[in-house]
Parts: sequence; structure tokens; C-alpha cells
Amino acid sequence: MKKPPQPSRPLERALPRAYDDASGEVATRPKAVRVRKTGSRTTSSKQWLERQLNDPFVAEAQRLGYRSRAAFKLIQLNERFDLVHAGSVVVDLGAAPGGWSQIAGGIIRPERGGRVIALDILEMESLPGIIPICGDFTDPNLVERLRADLPAGADLVLSDMAEPTMGHARTDHLRILRLAELALDFAESVLRPDGAFVVKLFQGGGEKEILDRLKQGFARVKHAKPAASRKDSAETYVVAQGFRGVG
Repeated sequence: MKKPPQPSRPLERALPRAYDDASGEVATRPKAVRVRKTGSRTTSSKQWLERQLNDPFVAEAQRLGYRSRAAFKLIQLNERFDLVHAGSVVVDLGAAPGGWSQIAGGIIRPERGGRVIALDILEMESLPGIIPICGDFTDPNLVERLRADLPAGADLVLSDMAEPTMGHARTDHLRILRLAELALDFAESVLRPDGAFVVKLFQGGGEKEILDRLKQGFARVKHAKPAASRKDSAETYVVAQGFRGVG
């Protein structure tokens, strides 16, 4: 399978220094794109569109043909934690539109036994060499089918999932935590010994229970916020490596 294009160096260093808030080169920063508000466009949609148009990761993802700007998050996490290798078996939860699967698929080398299983309740446009499964990762029947198909287990489970917000901060946070716990349940059921798990969390309290579980089940647990995560976002990633198994 042809490896998807990669930046020649990590994107946070490859981007013009004008994007670096610490550089002091404000005068060289490209002029921000402003979107005119119209009767058919709400304030929130106007703000979202402006953010997209002024986001260098969005522009670079489009230039390189990545499915989403989130691809750079996995690139950066992989550079730091060495998660994906030739021959790795990877399960990507909530994979659509495929940004993380696309990056993993360019590394795993199918001829050496590598596989990427992209699992989502939404149909996903096909990617070369990626195995798409449309289904609910909490369905016990689907989990059993995967375990039968992966007798040696998965090397890595990825979860970049987030619940749609309902507008109540505390409720939204609890729903996100619950989704992360379900992703961990899945990971514990399919990972091989010494495997790894990456999950997105949002800062806001209440994470102790899932972090305690991770520390019990994995040899190493680290927090990380890739440069591709927006600075104004509360999202963070937990990288757990060295799966010990479930007692």
C-alpha cells in the first residue's frame, strides 16, 4: 500500500514561524480571513468557518490529501510515543472520516502482517488497504467477531471519539468520560499483552477513575496534547503502553 504523504518534518516546526505565537513575528503573520455574517449564517457557523479558513493544519491536510486535520495529531503522537510500526495490528474506533486510519495505514506494511481496522457506526469512504467495519464497538457480537479474527490480539487501539455536545457542560463532560471508559473496555478485550491504547479526554474533572484503571492495566500512562490540538480546546490524549491484561 502506498504510504500517505507526510510533512518533511513535524508540522509544528514545518509551518511558517508566523504561526508560532512565541516567535514575535506578528508582522509576518498572514492576514486573517474574515467571514461576513449573512441572514442564513449563524454567529457560531461564522466563527467555525473563520477558524477553519485560518487554521494552518486544515490547509496542510488539504494540500497533502489527508481526510482531516486530525491526521496530524496521530503523526505527532506517533513521533513522541512510537505507537505504530510495520506489522502492527491497529483498531481505530470512531474512525470516520479516516484521518487516523489513513496515517496508520501508511506505516503498518500489510505484507508484513500489518492491518488497520477502521470501526465506526457511520459508513466511511474506503481507503487503500484499510479494513472498514460499520458497526457499534460496544456490541458484544462485534467484539467477539473481532477477537476471533485477531487471535493474537491487536497491538494498538485508537480512540479519537467525542460525544456530540448537548449544551450542558457537566452532562457533556460525563458523557465524554463514559465514552472513554467504553473505549477502554473494548481495548482491554482485544489488546495483546504489551499492546497500547490512545484515548481522547477533555479536562474538566472526574478523570481519576479511568486513569486509575489505565495505571493498573498498563505499564506506562502519559498525557499528551499534540500541537495539532487547538490551543483553545480542552481536549487532551492519554497514551497507555505496555498492556498487562485484565486481572
